[in-house]
Amino acid sequence: MSMPFYVSPEQLMKDRADFARKGIARGRSVVVVQYADGLLFVAENQSQALHKISELYDRLAFAAVGRYNEFENLRIAGVRLADMRGYSYDRRDVTGRGLANAYAQTLGTIFSSGAEKPYEVEIFVAEVGDAAPDDQVYRLTYDGSVADEHGYAVMGGSADQVSEYLRDHYTEGADLETALALAVEALGHDAAQPRTLAADRLEVAVLDRNRTQPRKFRRFRGAQLRALVDVALAKAAADASSSTASTDSAAGDAGEASTTTPADGKPPLTQAPSGSDKTASVESLTPAEEPSDPSDVLGDDLPPDADDARGG
Repeated sequence: MSMPFYVSPEQLMKDRADFARKGIARGRSVVVVQYADGLLFVAENQSQALHKISELYDRLAFAAVGRYNEFENLRIAGVRLADMRGYSYDRRDVTGRGLANAYAQTLGTIFSSGAEKPYEVEIFVAEVGDAAPDDQVYRLTYDGSVADEHGYAVMGGSADQVSEYLRDHYTEGADLETALALAVEALGHDAAQPRTLAADRLEVAVLDRNRTQPRKFRRFRGAQLRALVDVALAKAAADASSSTASTDSAAGDAGEASTTTPADGKPPLTQAPSGSDKTASVESLTPAEEPSDPSDVLGDDLPPDADDARGG
């Protein structure tokens, strides 16, 4: 009877983590951006039926990357948990943090169990508040780790490149069109060569705090999505051109100022006089006879104090 091979727990966990990360990296990225009126979700998804972004409850949304069948099971479980808690207690008791904790326990148990493979998924659980500081975005990884994100967040695919682009261009308090243009451009910068994503390749949804309905989730589809993406990209192009024009104008003004004023700020030197003017200049520079009494030069009034001369 042969003895089974021994694998250390550290090596086992490392192999399971590498397996999950490789599966997640094969998908496309999902971006969450906080804007003035709520939270914006943008994903590269050509399917019109299989959604990466969905509603969980009144103020809660769900986004995921990885294997569809696995994160769809998690979404359904979250919807059932939210409905049961809201029905048993109160709708205000259903919070993003509560669902994030439930997801973390489930993913952590599956990852550490040796009976089945780990889930190849990463998910966002987001909750929109009454004001921007109250918005919450939780990112959960395949091993049950939870991170609280602020401003923007990216997961799946080339998340590092997309996150770097967002870090360089993100602005707090932007409107919906500006935030959407930023998210689309960031998703297109996931490789060495930037790509331009069409509206039919995007899945877009928002949690809008200004909606009068209790349910704040809203999905953009079809012609409405195409119009919104076109307006967002056109506005971004106009802002970029105006910024370039203002930069060029400022550079031109700086160049003109440098031609008239020396770099050290001192006035230009005048040319020395020639001929007989040199003699007059030399004579004017010859010191006169020193007076015997300083009052002959200063007069009766003494000069003001140095502090008074500087204005206090």
